[in-house]
Amino acid sequence: MAGRGKLIAVIGDEDTVTGFLLGGIGELNKNRHPNFLVVEKDTTINEIEDTFRQFLNGDDIGIILINQYIAEMVRHALDAHQRSIPAVLEIPSKEHPYDAAKDSILRRARGMFTAEDPPYSQAAPPQACPQSFCEF
Repeated sequence: MAGRGKLIAVIGDEDTVTGFLLGGIGELNKNRHPNFLVVEKDTTINEIEDTFRQFLNGDDIGIILINQYIAEMVRHALDAHQRSIPAVLEIPSKEHPYDAAKDSILRRARGMFTAEDPPYSQAAPPQACPQSFCEF
């Protein structure tokens, strides 16, 4: 992969994966394994987890997109992932809307802020500039 960037991998339902494949993300690695998994009714949790771990350990993957309802099936594996690359992003599907309360990354990001750090909207308002600087 000299001279090439990292790939986006997708784990999702047929509609989600098809959309990303039409967008051009489909690739095969040197072992002829695809960078996507279509999860169907007969796909086992072990298959999902094994594919997720392969994507995590692949040096050619930079981002893993996973439908949130599928992420729920392997939540323990997502929660155990601590590295920044590959980034794991939970996305909605046509049948299952996004729920921010279930998103591991968002929960971790919220945990980085303490109660002493007020949200931006509650921060002190900016001071008015001195009259001599504000005149044009």
